[in-house]
Amino acid sequence: MAILIDGKALAAKLKQQVKEEAVSLPRQPGLAVVLIGDNPASRRYLDSKEKDCRDCGFLSFEYRLPEDTSEKELLELINRLNEAAEVDGILIQMPLPEHMDSRNILQAVSAKKDVDGFHPVNVGLLSIDDARFVPCTPAGIMEMLREYEIPIAGKRCVVVGRSNTVGKPMGRLLLQEDGTVTVCHSKTVDLGSITREADILVSAAGVANLITADMVKEGAVVIDVAMNRKDGGGWCGDVDFDAVAAKASYITPVPGGVGPTTRAVLMRNLLEAARMHMGVSK
Repeated sequence: MAILIDGKALAAKLKQQVKEEAVSLPRQPGLAVVLIGDNPASRRYLDSKEKDCRDCGFLSFEYRLPEDTSEKELLELINRLNEAAEVDGILIQMPLPEHMDSRNILQAVSAKKDVDGFHPVNVGLLSIDDARFVPCTPAGIMEMLREYEIPIAGKRCVVVGRSNTVGKPMGRLLLQEDGTVTVCHSKTVDLGSITREADILVSAAGVANLITADMVKEGAVVIDVAMNRKDGGGWCGDVDFDAVAAKASYITPVPGGVGPTTRAVLMRNLLEAARMHMGVSK
C-alpha cells in the first residue's frame, strides 16, 4: 500500500518557514486578489488564500468585481495595483468571464508582482533555468518530492496534461532535476503504454478516474493534481485512488494533497516578491 503524501502537513511547515523569514522585513507583505463574478469554487479558493495570508502575517487585499466588469475596467484596476506600494503580489483568480482575454489580463500584471508565475517574462526565466517566480502547483509538487526524499535524477517522469500553468512548467522542473520527461495530452495515442513506464507520474488532466491501476507501474510515485467535482458532491482527482494506491509507492490524496502545498508556495512567492519590492536581500 502506498505511503500517503500529506500536503496539509507540508503546507503548514512551509508557511511556518515563510512566517519566520518575513519577521525581519520592514513591513508586512501584501497580496491583492481579484475575483470576477461569483464562482463558488473560486470564492472558496480565495477565502483559503486569505487564511494563508493571515497564517503568515501577510496582508490580503480583496477585489470582488461583478461578472459584467469590462476588460478595460479590470486592466485599469491592475494598473493601479501595479503602482500600489503596499501591494507586493497580484493574483487574478481564474477562470475569467468569456468576454475577457485572459492573455491580455495576465500580461498586464507587473512581472515583479506576478506571484503566480504566469507572466511571459517569468515563463521565459523558467525556460532558461533562471526562475524568479515558478507556478505554484508544479513548484509545490517539487517540494513534495524533496520532503519525502523521492529521487528524480535518471527516473522516467510522465506528466499528463500540457497546460501553461501546470503541465509545461512541471515537465521543465523535472527536467532541471535530471528526470527523463514525457508530457502527454488529449491527443496522446495509447496513454496507458506511456504511463506504465513512469517512475514518477503527475496527472493534471482534469478527467475523473482517468488513471486506473492497469496504467500505473508497480512502485510508482503518483501525484494527482486534479480537483474534479463528483456528481453526488465532493471532489475526486484524475486517479482511481484506492486501486492505484495498492500499486504505488507514494500517492497524493484529493483533497489534501497538492492543493494546500500549492497555496503555501504562493506565500513563498509573495515573500520573494516583497523582498524584491523592498530591496531586502535574502
